[in-house]
Amino acid sequence: MPVFIREVLPSDFGAVTAIYSEAVLNGVASYEIAPPTEAEMAARFSAITGQHYPYVAAVDEAGSLLGYAYASAFRTRPAYRWMVEDSIYLAPEARGRGIGKMLLEEIVKRCAALGFRQMTAVIGGAHPASIALHKAVGFQEAGLLKGTGYKHGRWLDTMIMQRVLGDGTTSEPDLTAYPGNLFRE
Repeated sequence: MPVFIREVLPSDFGAVTAIYSEAVLNGVASYEIAPPTEAEMAARFSAITGQHYPYVAAVDEAGSLLGYAYASAFRTRPAYRWMVEDSIYLAPEARGRGIGKMLLEEIVKRCAALGFRQMTAVIGGAHPASIALHKAVGFQEAGLLKGTGYKHGRWLDTMIMQRVLGDGTTSEPDLTAYPGNLFRE
């Protein structure tokens, strides 16, 4: 069955919330313990897209949302503005079908086109499938943080991965264009 990548729409917030809620309740990708409401997910979407970060959905032919991904600020200090962090969440029935890779490749492509220079993945639970996905899209392991969270009755590690976008550190950034103009120096 074909899968299409498109922008997340306000009409997707219910499905986005359901996918994220399942991840919060049953997985370790998020260290949240209680799932946020649909209104909270909409507010998070607005905050991310309001800064022009990409936020995309994978849908099937019928338009059912299979997963979503977005990039957001790695940290809010101005010097970090060239680095983004990716997030990917899939519906249980979409896992293992290559949909996560499609979403991540799209986020990488869009962030590079926007002028970002580095992308990081902060992988909760050091989840092997997520690590493999990121490696398949060119990320390298940057470090393992031990015992960073406690969820589902166990201590969890966090894997940090990183990938260069565009020119990386080989050239000066353009401070007059996005994302250089996000902050005044």
